[in-house]
Amino acid sequence: MSEAPRPPSLIIVSGGVGTSAEQVVNTVLAQFPDVQVPVIILPSVRRPAQIEDAVRQARASGATIVHTLVDGELRQQLIETAARHDVPALDLMGPLLDRLTVVLGQAPLGRPGYYRQLHKSYFERVAAIEYAMAHDDGLRREDWPDADVVLIGVSRTGKTPLSIYLSVLGWKAANMPIVPQIPIPPELYRLDRRRVIGLTIDIDRLLGFRRQRTRLMGISTESDYARPAEVGRELALARQVYQRGGFHVVDVTDKPVEASADEIIKRLGQSS
Repeated sequence: MSEAPRPPSLIIVSGGVGTSAEQVVNTVLAQFPDVQVPVIILPSVRRPAQIEDAVRQARASGATIVHTLVDGELRQQLIETAARHDVPALDLMGPLLDRLTVVLGQAPLGRPGYYRQLHKSYFERVAAIEYAMAHDDGLRREDWPDADVVLIGVSRTGKTPLSIYLSVLGWKAANMPIVPQIPIPPELYRLDRRRVIGLTIDIDRLLGFRRQRTRLMGISTESDYARPAEVGRELALARQVYQRGGFHVVDVTDKPVEASADEIIKRLGQSS
């Protein structure tokens, strides 16, 4: 059997990052679950030459252009250029802008990306949360230099909850477990030591957390994970790592996440 022909692409042309148009396009494409339509985003289109390139690309591939240009001149150029080359172009922004211009009696600003600028803190928090989720438990350590903070510590010291809490506040937080059987990655010691925070906890409190976890997971409480001597060795190993790297240490014993996060933020503020 021959493969079904690939559907033509949708090319999003935006003066910003293309998020608004992408959301609309994906909402519409969800109504066609059996078809995989390629979506190409051309962001930061601010010059006439970029309009020509976009139309040329669409014409060559048989694509449809979907645009959200708020700059009136660029939008009109795209409409005319696409029509001249018989390229379908759907304007998601123009009709509403034109209508509001009449209803409100004033011209729009025509500033690309202005919504994102107005809501910069929101988008930064979203980006920080996505970063924390993608860099949990030692993942993607090649991105650690981009982190505001890297939390390290033995299991059950609250690295993940702290990372998520910090990210909600806008901090890009990664975390990594310290495990006796796994060597410490050399990347850790190449980071700015002021951006690495070691977490520690009272051994009795840690043993309590681990025994509770072993019961929930159906693991014997006599395993090394919850054996006092082994846990003590893990904490000692963590102290060695902190000392070698010159990392600041935060004791999370009996502290709510908010208190530990506040201490970390104050430390980061002192080092910036």
